[in-house]
Amino acid sequence: MSNDAVWVRGVTGIQMHHTTDLQDAGRFMVNAAMALRAAHVRTGDDRYSSLAAQLKAIATEARGLETQARASLHGLHSVDPEQFVRCREGEEPWPDEIQAGFVPRHTCNDQCLYHDHDVLDAIMQCTCGRPPCRACAIGGKP
Repeated sequence: MSNDAVWVRGVTGIQMHHTTDLQDAGRFMVNAAMALRAAHVRTGDDRYSSLAAQLKAIATEARGLETQARASLHGLHSVDPEQFVRCREGEEPWPDEIQAGFVPRHTCNDQCLYHDHDVLDAIMQCTCGRPPCRACAIGGKP
């Protein structure tokens, strides 16, 4: 396993699970395979078709890994819903991801559905009164 730094797609309000990365990988590989098949149709060059078949096989394997990761995610939700929420909120890392070096998600720029977006049904989910996020506390910001 490599601990190389990678770009992680952020979504304001939640910490993404690596299931999303696997889903993206599968989608990208299938798109590449379709493009290679199209190149084969245009040129008749069997090298494109062969490479497309390899990508399709790898995409199938990636989908299997995604299914396993999704099962792990659903398992955590059913066994410990409170931990699931803490992980989703970025307070702690997902149990099946690298724990070392985890930094809590910055929540300071999150927006309140009730006050910022006028979603009246979200009054019980108001986030306006929260103290500064743990990530800022660790970094020394107010």
